[in-house]
Amino acid sequence: MSQIHDRFQTTIAGSLPKPAWLAEPNKLWPAWRASGAELERAKRDATLLWLKEQEDVGIDIVTEGEQSRQHFVHGFLEFVDGIDFSRKVKMGIRNNRYDAMVPVVGGPLRLKGRVHEVEARLARGHTGRKLKITLPGPMTIVDTIADEFYRDKVKLALAFAELLNQEARALEKDGVDVIQFDEPAFNVYLDDVKRWGIDALHRAIEGLKCTTCVHICYGYGIQANIDWKRTLGGEWRQYAEIFPALAKSRIKQVSLECIHSKVPIELLKLLKGKDVLVGVIDVATDRIESAEEVSDVIEKALQYVPAKHLFPCTNCGMAPMDREVALKKLRALAAGAALARKKLGNRGQSPISAKSRRKKTRR
Repeated sequence: MSQIHDRFQTTIAGSLPKPAWLAEPNKLWPAWRASGAELERAKRDATLLWLKEQEDVGIDIVTEGEQSRQHFVHGFLEFVDGIDFSRKVKMGIRNNRYDAMVPVVGGPLRLKGRVHEVEARLARGHTGRKLKITLPGPMTIVDTIADEFYRDKVKLALAFAELLNQEARALEKDGVDVIQFDEPAFNVYLDDVKRWGIDALHRAIEGLKCTTCVHICYGYGIQANIDWKRTLGGEWRQYAEIFPALAKSRIKQVSLECIHSKVPIELLKLLKGKDVLVGVIDVATDRIESAEEVSDVIEKALQYVPAKHLFPCTNCGMAPMDREVALKKLRALAAGAALARKKLGNRGQSPISAKSRRKKTRR
């Protein structure tokens, strides 16, 4: 097992590809290969496999890879009463970026019981590293389900936030160190983020003492998202609209997309005081990043984020990727962070702060 680092701790956005013996490979909504007890055993085996792979390549803050979920949102919704999965309707997702068949809210929402207890306790029992578990954010859930009961997005989001909080508090008791809420919808409904999205997140994290994080990206590396990115122009400035509000929020960490994106790197300065999970691995291509490429992104981010607050990460989840490609990208993530540590002598100072100190010394 590789050592755990105290600077530039690496982590991933959350999901990892499911082995072909667990589910259909290279799909965002894969069909399971088994059912009943056999499926549960396969989920367990896949979780332990990816824990070991993350440790072996040198990932510092590991996840269970979302191996027990068919989809990052619906893996939670399956445990909620008040949702009719027998009746699905076609709905535009992320402001009609793509269509999906989604279940319908038809009554009051209540948790049936625990959601991710099995995989969280399994992972906690098999790794000594910091453990992160992801949950879908309230706004993204609302954007991924049809509603015929609440008929009000804010009321629906707060109802889901209450359920997310129940599960998050239980995950904290299971020994989870970081709970991340995935909110790709934050990059789409910019005004709603400021009006009620962050308030819903605050309800979801209420009472938590563990590290809390929100992941905001430009989506999985699927064709619909790639096509959408081509329409965003020469600069992607959505983060500029929401980062100031997030900087004032009670969320401790913000996970974002960076490498190979058109996000102006200087926007990171808008997250002053937050831990920033900087995407240094591109999940929209099978090309493997070099350690130098990863290190270069880290160095650029250091101009705006203090080293103690910078966590190299993936741009988004890797669920639809080829398994071997994902593993090579994890190695690149760890190697790039190691190179960045070496270049900076593990001093934890940004190029700007170092330059400033040199000027003062000359005076």
